[in-house]
Amino acid sequence: MGVTRTPTPTTQGSETRGGIGESTLRPDGVLKTTGEFAYASDLWHEDMLWGHTLRSPHAHAEIVSLDVSRALAQPGVYAVLTYDDLPTDVRHYGLEIQDTPVLAHGRVRHHGEPVALVAADHPETARRAAAKIEVEYRELPVVVDEATATAPGAPLLHEDRTDHHSGHVPHPNIVHRQPIVRGDADAAARRADVIVTGDYEVGMQDQAFLGPESGLAVPAEDGGVDLYVATQWLHADLRQIAPVLGLPEEKVRMTLSGVGGAFGGREDLSMQIHACLLALRTGKPVKMVYNRFESFFGHVHRHPARLHYEHGATRDGKITHMRCRIVLDGGAYASSSPAVVGNASSLSAGPYVIDDVDIEALALYTNNPPCGAMRGFGAVQACFAYEAQMDKLAAALGMDPVEFRRLNAMSQGAVMPTGQVVDSPAPVAELLRRVKAMPMPPEREWESAGGGVDVRALPGGLSNTTHGEGVVRGVGYAVGIKNVGFSEGFDDYSTARVRLEVIAGEPVATVHTAMAEVGQGGVTVHAQIARTELGVTQVTIDPADTRIGSAGSTSASRQTYVTGGAVRHTCEAVRERVLELGRARLGTHHPAWETAELLLEGGKVVTDGGEVLAGIAEVLGDEAIDIEREWRHRPTEPFDPRTGQGRGHVQYSFAAHRAVVDVDTELGLVKVVELACAQDVGKALNPLSVIGQIQGGTTQGLGLAVMEEILVSDRATVRNPSFTDYLIPTILDTPPIPVDVLELADDHAPYGLRGVGEAPTLSSTPAVVAAIRAATGLALRRVPVRPEHLTGT
Repeated sequence: MGVTRTPTPTTQGSETRGGIGESTLRPDGVLKTTGEFAYASDLWHEDMLWGHTLRSPHAHAEIVSLDVSRALAQPGVYAVLTYDDLPTDVRHYGLEIQDTPVLAHGRVRHHGEPVALVAADHPETARRAAAKIEVEYRELPVVVDEATATAPGAPLLHEDRTDHHSGHVPHPNIVHRQPIVRGDADAAARRADVIVTGDYEVGMQDQAFLGPESGLAVPAEDGGVDLYVATQWLHADLRQIAPVLGLPEEKVRMTLSGVGGAFGGREDLSMQIHACLLALRTGKPVKMVYNRFESFFGHVHRHPARLHYEHGATRDGKITHMRCRIVLDGGAYASSSPAVVGNASSLSAGPYVIDDVDIEALALYTNNPPCGAMRGFGAVQACFAYEAQMDKLAAALGMDPVEFRRLNAMSQGAVMPTGQVVDSPAPVAELLRRVKAMPMPPEREWESAGGGVDVRALPGGLSNTTHGEGVVRGVGYAVGIKNVGFSEGFDDYSTARVRLEVIAGEPVATVHTAMAEVGQGGVTVHAQIARTELGVTQVTIDPADTRIGSAGSTSASRQTYVTGGAVRHTCEAVRERVLELGRARLGTHHPAWETAELLLEGGKVVTDGGEVLAGIAEVLGDEAIDIEREWRHRPTEPFDPRTGQGRGHVQYSFAAHRAVVDVDTELGLVKVVELACAQDVGKALNPLSVIGQIQGGTTQGLGLAVMEEILVSDRATVRNPSFTDYLIPTILDTPPIPVDVLELADDHAPYGLRGVGEAPTLSSTPAVVAAIRAATGLALRRVPVRPEHLTGT
């Protein structure tokens, strides 16, 4: 790993061990490695019941009749609930558009939609009882793509729409549409010496988190409910749950349980309302845990997409214009589709300077599985297409694909298609230079010195399909741009509470936020920030819950920026209070209390020259300082609904990849030999965690490139809801991922940091596919690339 560090503003307490910039170990790391960590699926309560969901076997059908009598008669069953049993008139929920029914009523709109709930004294009893519920369906025509969604007389998924997007779309089956127009693409096209076009397709990827949806709802004596759950956003859940239950928010108390991965798939509700309904109906704690099959129906997926692109360039390699149209399949309900459309459109030009653009992005309502947030959030689909276009343009001009990208790369001060100026470092050309300069892996690594063959290094691996015959190497490059934080005018803030007190003679800080720790390492970083700002060694992180204000979602690469910013802001207030106490209590002992710049370091109050004035414990005495603060980043604004102009994003992040692959061209098998990455992170608060995030995002992009896809039938039913048939990269599929970290501070962000987690998911996919194209000479306009795409069979 190469690391470039640039000067950042002096940080209070930088000499305290375990602070920012150090690779401190995760407090949950050993427990997770040894299997001792308690996940939400491990929750237990005395006398608890088990909940189970009956789901629709059809993607679009009328519910003709529903009879639960046989299920209720089964011994051990405590409750069976349907739509008619819901306690209030609020019977739909949603992150932005409340169009998702708690339980289906009248008709089902997608395969696996919840129809009824069962609570029983054993999970197998609950499953058997659900199987006894008698539902008569009458299948309806399915809407599966843009043609069937917008055809004359097409079935309307939501015929009574009143949401604020409905007045800006040309058809009710379009969730949201965002055009972006800047300059004059037609005039620019006439100046082009070369024009290339392409049609691309991205399959439906699943988040494939290993910990299934799970939670425990416990009815309370005050008529409320305590919910322990694995989620990404406690307060968004609360906002949707409480109205359905008919309870004020203060009576729905939520606590985060152990989360086994998320990647966007836990932003929407799954079992939360269902468990609470069953607990309140039975008066007993109710636990719900999805099995893997049900998990595929219990959360949203990445939007599949069809994309049409046109680019032009002059003979000297400058891009003249871009036109594109992006169609995202949102499935049966809106979820976060409007925001995904905003991302796909605003980032569709990539990290390049293009003055003249004509962009359209839209999301459809269909009977396919609902789609919403997944790592990369609309930018992944666009990156696959625009990077394929860059290779096409470079080939048409006879230019090196990396040098062509560098020639057109944006830098600080560039203007996005939305008119927004990129006002922080944008080292796109440098990232490409660095990733290209990395040492190449040796060729024919499968050949041993003794003349034997190590099949593990060959396409097909231990299946022993080849010994090197027909294997061709390819190298490909890609670079991407991703926004950080919530966008388009959303009030993106976080809340933190910090307490500083003396325990057993030592100053101890306690940090409390509602941030969902889903594996990203936020709890580690919050402790590092507290050590840095308060100069203490001992830091306790309180469990995340709704006793404190919102921390927003653990998504959009925002938590270190926003909740980290809130923790830093609150620590600064606590530090100032410590200094006020010191001046009041000890100020007469030394003039520096009034005249010097004071810091908290190593458990002491020191001057900026290093002179110790007092111990923090001495200053505090018996007093505890307890402060809660909100913190916001710079405001954004909505994109204009007609032109797409506006300052929609708070920050951008950039990553570049080089993929090296070996392809068995006869069998269509691919071995990714290496997937190198260079990424600007602004400031690495925890370098080890940063590397982990980059390697994890890269691996998820590799999965989309060559194996991961939810397959949907022509009747919109899911064909592969299991890890037997939905494949994700294992350790044998994951190549070495060397990482070069660049640290160019963003002066607008806490510590100069830049969101890390999503950018590597963008460019890894097109880099792998570009390498396969280089090895095979095939166009490969769709991901994931399958063996039959390479063999033509």
